[in-house]
Amino acid sequence: MERFEGRIIVIQTESEAEKAVAYLEQQKAIGFDTETRPAFHKGVSHQIALMQLSTLDTCFLFRLNLIGLPDCLADILINPAIKKVGLSLKDDFSAIHKRKAIAPTNFVELQSFVKDYGIEDNGLQRIYGILFGKRISKGQRLSNWEAGVLSDAQKMYAAIDAWACLKIFNELKYREKVKK
Repeated sequence: MERFEGRIIVIQTESEAEKAVAYLEQQKAIGFDTETRPAFHKGVSHQIALMQLSTLDTCFLFRLNLIGLPDCLADILINPAIKKVGLSLKDDFSAIHKRKAIAPTNFVELQSFVKDYGIEDNGLQRIYGILFGKRISKGQRLSNWEAGVLSDAQKMYAAIDAWACLKIFNELKYREKVKK
């Protein structure tokens, strides 16, 4: 089972968000994902509770249910100089738009990106398994992302999802370079 061995930093205030964004703004590419508290009843939906932005060694977990979508975080989502890599982005963008009317910029949709490399599977677990031969646990997917305190298992799950997107992107770009 894959583990993220880097730092996982939970962001619960706007000033923490500003520090995290200052670090992320120095990156060329970052992994991206979001988590939303599951709704088990028809017609019930929740806003994004968590946004994960990851480098290869640090993942920031922004608790949007506590801090909303601060301007500094919105700015990174629309920054054309930073590539953001994620999976199933259409739903994420729609959910982000419910929090703040922004148009995310310079995002790579892994589901489309991997097709250029002959990978037809479009789930994160499957793509990761094909490239790295390791499993990613999906056990925390339906947990409560609005909990007062995130469990270690939730933090690991959330970090891996964003980090794995960046790792897949980098690996395919590397293999492309090696071929030439």
